[in-house]
Amino acid sequence: MRSRLFAMLLLLLVAIPAQALTFAPADMLGWQQKRFAGRTHYRLVPDPELGRQVLRAESRGAASGLFYEGRIDLQATPWLSWQWRVERFAGTAREQTKAGDDFALRVYVVVRDGWTRLSSRAISYVWTRELPAGRHWPNPFAGNQAMMLALQQGPNPGWVREKRNLREDLRRLFGKDFRYLEGVAVMTDADNGGGTAVGYYGDLVFSRE
Repeated sequence: MRSRLFAMLLLLLVAIPAQALTFAPADMLGWQQKRFAGRTHYRLVPDPELGRQVLRAESRGAASGLFYEGRIDLQATPWLSWQWRVERFAGTAREQTKAGDDFALRVYVVVRDGWTRLSSRAISYVWTRELPAGRHWPNPFAGNQAMMLALQQGPNPGWVREKRNLREDLRRLFGKDFRYLEGVAVMTDADNGGGTAVGYYGDLVFSRE
């Protein structure tokens, strides 16, 4: 009797889907802000198209991002979905160089490939000014520890929805499987080439499918 009850409980646990993990713009605004050069200004603004508040980011020759540090199980929630919108690009230098490493929109995911800080690996999903969607390259400052992946390219007046299988992207770009994320971040920057960059972020949602 007990073994049958235990088996039924196991079936129920397997059948229960993992709950989605959602970070709203208000949550992101409360994340730790890490400064690299000056300060990007982040604030909540109402968006008439989406009918809710979004995160507006404006960088005037600065670079600082909003970082969440915490473990996220990619076996339970391998998919990340979000919406973003670009308003203004900064700089004119080539985006694969140090002088041109400025993006109006970035979404980072961070994993650990060892026990030290130097063992961290990251994917930076970006909206580029010139490079075509689908292009990926090593970050010009961090090398192969941080891979850049272009999802959108050029001006677009509206919101764009993204959905990525993080485990697949990590496997493709780093050649191995990762079970956990150690953090996620957003950043708008214009410190290398100068000028002003403006972008908007909606909810970040981790889900099973």
